Amino acid sequence: MIASRPKIIPCLWFEKQAEEAARFYVSLLPDSRIDEVQTSPGDYPNGKAGDVILVEFTLAGSRYTALNGGPEFQFNEAISLQIDCDDQAEVDRLTEALSAVPEAEQCGWVKDRYGLSWQIVPRILTELLSDGAPDVKLRVFNAMMEMKRLNVAALEAAAKG
Repeated sequence: MIASRPKIIPCLWFEKQAEEAARFYVSLLPDSRIDEVQTSPGDYPNGKAGDVILVEFTLAGSRYTALNGGPEFQFNEAISLQIDCDDQAEVDRLTEALSAVPEAEQCGWVKDRYGLSWQIVPRILTELLSDGAPDVKLRVFNAMMEMKRLNVAALEAAAKG
């Protein structure tokens, strides 16, 4: 049992891939780990006693659960997980690892092999859009809107005009 739990823990619903997905996600980011794998004590509508039903995991220091809930619900773009990246190398590494649907990529958004959407965002983009003069923000925003994978050098060039 985990000693300290946050008040809010996002729960990700999978058909039957909760443990596989959680293990994949924690392999990508530092300060990530599987905390607990729970099996069902009895049969349930989408599984049987002994099946993995819930995986508690930490992803980049934040707590999540992954539930094997069956095929009734699927992920959609109404929710995504945003990763704040230090540099282009991290943007590229995470985009390569997570993007399973290249045609769905837009402005740093990717969809993984489980259908979950992610935003792979270089920290410089947030800084340029927060701290820049209005004309700088507009140039950076317009450059971003044309990108599939966010490009740090191109965003910085847009900021300079």
